[in-house]
Amino acid sequence: MKSLLKRTTWILPVAVLLFACGGKDKKKDVAEVAVASTSKTKTLDIEKPQLTFGFIKLTDMAPLAIAKEKGFFEDEGLFVSVEAQSNWKNVLDRVIDGQLDGSHMLAGQPIAAGAGFGRQAKLVTPFSMDLNGNGITVSNDVWSKMKPNVPTGVDGKPVHPIKADALKPVIIEYKNSGKAFKMGMVFPVSTHNYEIRYWLAAAGIHPGMYTADNVQGQIDAEVLLSVTPPPQMPATLEAGTIHGYCVGEPWNQQAVFKGIGVPVVTNYDIWKNNPEKVFVMTKKFVDENPNTTIAVTKALIRAGKWLDEPSNRAEAVKILSMSQYVGAPEAVLANSMTGTFEFEKGDKRDMPDFNVFYKYNATYPFYSDGIWFLTQMRRWGQIPEAKPADWYANTIKDIYRPDIWTKAAKLLVKEGNIPAGDIPTTDGYKPATADFIDGTSYDAKDPISYINSFKIGNKDKAVQ
Repeated sequence: MKSLLKRTTWILPVAVLLFACGGKDKKKDVAEVAVASTSKTKTLDIEKPQLTFGFIKLTDMAPLAIAKEKGFFEDEGLFVSVEAQSNWKNVLDRVIDGQLDGSHMLAGQPIAAGAGFGRQAKLVTPFSMDLNGNGITVSNDVWSKMKPNVPTGVDGKPVHPIKADALKPVIIEYKNSGKAFKMGMVFPVSTHNYEIRYWLAAAGIHPGMYTADNVQGQIDAEVLLSVTPPPQMPATLEAGTIHGYCVGEPWNQQAVFKGIGVPVVTNYDIWKNNPEKVFVMTKKFVDENPNTTIAVTKALIRAGKWLDEPSNRAEAVKILSMSQYVGAPEAVLANSMTGTFEFEKGDKRDMPDFNVFYKYNATYPFYSDGIWFLTQMRRWGQIPEAKPADWYANTIKDIYRPDIWTKAAKLLVKEGNIPAGDIPTTDGYKPATADFIDGTSYDAKDPISYINSFKIGNKDKAVQ
């Protein structure tokens, strides 16, 4: 009651002021304020109400945009600014240095920071932002050479998923001509790097190794992978600097719209319902601001739920198209956000789970998701030495924090914002799965066997 009276004292003067100013937009603002005032949310004792969060211009930053635009942050007593960042390194550095209170990040970034690859820091992930959402695109020239190697269905269209086996003859052709075959990914510890490596290696194509002394990841590589910031991917492809790339949306669909490339596979087909981005804060911030952290997580969970209502996707597209968020044309964003995905121009297919923000427990930070990234870091040499199995479990438990998520979710249940059934009964591990493009089984509780199951990459003996 006290909190309601408190809110009312500022709502009424604001409403009077806005009406005095006149205009339709002002009336809309008042309506939004009024909605906020009747929220079911029980505000916590917030330690730091004014926050600045970062993001990269990708579709999967959507929970941040929605939490802000739909008033979910405000319901929690938070006043949040969201700022686009230039690249993933900048995102990481600004969070570590305290210039950002938190950020949309690659799932691998907080994990690498805690596991010994790249810049070290104690970072925390209380919220997983989405599942799926990436694709691999090749240039028109490469596609013209790949296409004859791809089986066709009765409709004459390529059969999906397209494996990298179709790319292998093209790579051999380049090699025989003395040319390097180059592809882009967004960051060394990005999901994209591990997905494109997985896709290539599943077809027997070596994507290169890292060592402690060589962080380029191109040792023994048949395909040279290099970093390109997401918004620059289409232009870099068009210039011929790279022959393909792995990136999140809208930059695969942008290649289709511009007529410069063809998406050949999505990460849904590489690893069904794979984790993609996460929301990250420093451990220091979380320890000093526990209620603020829970409040932020609550708002983001609500945003994820709102996003996965199919009837909300058109509005989400409009919001994301705004210049302060993704800034891509609505038509480009809608191509993947509204349940479809276009491959070759005109070959638009139903893909309802290309972007998942809430269902399948998408927002819960599962230890098993994080451990997969650790296995790939070890497989490709970013973790240069073999580790015991319990190292994987212990490392991820310092970074992925389902305990914070659960506290936030239980409060949302009490408020009637989510049903109790949306809180998973779990020890933090998903069951073993073989939902990968090569059918390899992954059990997060046996990471060493998983690493050793691949033909290409490091092999580990059991370490005690």
